[in-house]
Amino acid sequence: MNDSLRLDDKVVIVTGAGGGLGQAHALLFARHGARVVVNDLGGSTHGEGASTSAADRVVAQIREAGGTAVANHDSVSDGQRIVEQALDTFGRVDVLVNNAGILRDKTFHKMEDSDWEQVYQVHVAGAYKVTRAAWPHLREQNAGRVIFTSSTSGIYGNFGQANYGMAKLGLYGLTRTLAIEGRKHGILVNAIAPTGGTRMTEGLLPPQVFEQLKPELVSPLVVYLGSEQCQDSGGLYEVGGGWVGKVRWERSLGVGFNPHEGFSAEDVAANWERISDFADAVHPRDSLEALQQMMANLQKYQ
Repeated sequence: MNDSLRLDDKVVIVTGAGGGLGQAHALLFARHGARVVVNDLGGSTHGEGASTSAADRVVAQIREAGGTAVANHDSVSDGQRIVEQALDTFGRVDVLVNNAGILRDKTFHKMEDSDWEQVYQVHVAGAYKVTRAAWPHLREQNAGRVIFTSSTSGIYGNFGQANYGMAKLGLYGLTRTLAIEGRKHGILVNAIAPTGGTRMTEGLLPPQVFEQLKPELVSPLVVYLGSEQCQDSGGLYEVGGGWVGKVRWERSLGVGFNPHEGFSAEDVAANWERISDFADAVHPRDSLEALQQMMANLQKYQ
């Protein structure tokens, strides 16, 4: 392994690190010299039950390889306790990888409130709880990295995953805002949309594809995003099978109507092709930049 990218003395929290992607992240961070808090409640992919064995096993792997790690068995809903263990054990926190997740796949017609609520609680509220607990410490030291785990189900949609897609795209909205708020405090925030062969995707992917999508083919991106070498923030990256790509929104040039005269639904219909035409599309970087075309239209008709 090329050891030029080191995280010696950095303290990394990885949630949901008892298996799959989180385990691969924790092992690779440790290989790069980080001290790792391996968090995992030890429940099922549906969010049921709890066990200490998953996190303990990964910690044992890290220690056997000469690394430094401690297990944490709290739910992400108790994010303060996870961060407190990092501080009590290692005295600081530098990187947070929000990876914990569950699935409750059902079509929207058959979905029950509990299916929606549990996915929201783990993915969105859980990531919020851990990040909110770590945020003051990252601000105080004027440095830190936060990585959220989004999904192509949120970016593009996926049958039977209305709850999961909602949660995963919501995390990217959180990523964008925290990237803006964190930048002046040295905190960089990014999101990944990974595809990996894990217990959450087993049975959803063809066996021959599942075997090739090793979780280890996602973790190098996560370690890079957690390093000081990375200076990007607010990004969204698809990753899997040895491929990494950056995703960005784009917007058509649109059509400007006279705001003083108003416009009708018939006007929208008549201009629908132009409204939906992505030739010469633009890529606003933030809300202020997104407003520029609207403001230009207002000025045009002053």
